[in-house]
Amino acid sequence: MTWLSSLILLGGGLGALLITGIPVALAFFGINLVGAWVFLGGEPGLMQVVRNSVGSVANYTLAPIPLFILMGEVLLHTGLAFRAIDAIERLISRVPGRMPLVAVAGGTVFAALSGSSIANTAMLGKALLPSLLGRGYHPTLAMGPIMATGAIAMLIPPSALAVLVGSLAGISIAKLLIAGIVPALMLSVLFAAYIIVRAIQRPQDAPAEQYASITFRERIGPFLLYVVPLSGIVIVVVGSLIAGLATPTESAALGALATMLAAMLYRSFTMAAMMRALHETAMTVVMIMFIIVASSSFSQLLTFSGASHGIVTVLQAFDPTPFKVMLGMMLILLVLGCFVDQVSMAMITIPIFLPVAAAVDINLLWLGVIYLLAMEVSFLTPPFGLLLFVMKGVAPPHLSMKTIYYAAAPFVMLELFVLAAVLLFPELGLWLPSLMTE
Repeated sequence: MTWLSSLILLGGGLGALLITGIPVALAFFGINLVGAWVFLGGEPGLMQVVRNSVGSVANYTLAPIPLFILMGEVLLHTGLAFRAIDAIERLISRVPGRMPLVAVAGGTVFAALSGSSIANTAMLGKALLPSLLGRGYHPTLAMGPIMATGAIAMLIPPSALAVLVGSLAGISIAKLLIAGIVPALMLSVLFAAYIIVRAIQRPQDAPAEQYASITFRERIGPFLLYVVPLSGIVIVVVGSLIAGLATPTESAALGALATMLAAMLYRSFTMAAMMRALHETAMTVVMIMFIIVASSSFSQLLTFSGASHGIVTVLQAFDPTPFKVMLGMMLILLVLGCFVDQVSMAMITIPIFLPVAAAVDINLLWLGVIYLLAMEVSFLTPPFGLLLFVMKGVAPPHLSMKTIYYAAAPFVMLELFVLAAVLLFPELGLWLPSLMTE
């Protein structure tokens, strides 16, 4: 069988299964069984797939995923995240668009503690959206910053998706976690600047607020009590990675332990909250592990069948440059992100993109940052942007999906700007990891 026939069988079969509405992981498993029977020799091939599947998840580098997810779930279910948001709201005052700015600042802080964009958006929506709408902010200015800042969680450590992408693509997980920090901070600054400019130009969208008369101590006290100590968790995780004092798994363990200790010290730790956090963590981790098993087997089948080599051979005939290849990959990811979720994007494309990237000598860390940014954009692009539906779930019923799309649009443009900047200037993503101690 030629490489093109193999690609049509594997890729076309996968596409046909996905069109039927079968969950992505199950579709991959189905085509993996067919591919194993055809390319690996019937029953022995199926046994080989089983052995490969076990090996793909029995991997020490995947250990940070449940620990990072647990951090966010503990903060969410013990209520510490909501206390931190309230403290940040007290601190920010007398600026145009104050409450949306609170959403950006609070969301960025919680992103550095949770590692989950869905949890970040849901928490911000529940905590801030009723207040934003009640104070007269335009619905698009109320919802947009919450969704956009929620997506930042996948860029800043602890990011479970960064660990997943790094594991699937063979990229240094520690460096990929650190590489997303500068682009994430750029996004936060741009979001804040947009809110201020819009509030000044369209004051009807951001009405003037009546500020409560509180003392400096009442304003700064909650920030020092809740935000500063919780920020220490971020310093523990990120600092240990940059200094080379801990592996990603060790830093994740330190972060999870620090989070639980913080909940105990604030007297928010209960067995009920811990059981809810463990339950949510287990559900998410099982889903991710199924995805890793399916994707790794599919990648091996593409290689064994000769499809990966065939794609690389055809591409090399056009004498491509790394920039052109990266641009093409980015466009594919952006289009794909409109229709499938982020994990499915990684599953479908990484087995195909990696051999191509190796053939034209693309820096894999640069590719990893582009992946994370493109996946972040896909959180907010219709028709199937995941955070659009999360917002619909927490927003009042009278706010339509059309309004939510309009709310996300300007922030998508800002995300595309940062994505283009990292594509043109790779140092934006590679500089901070270069400072890490090996």
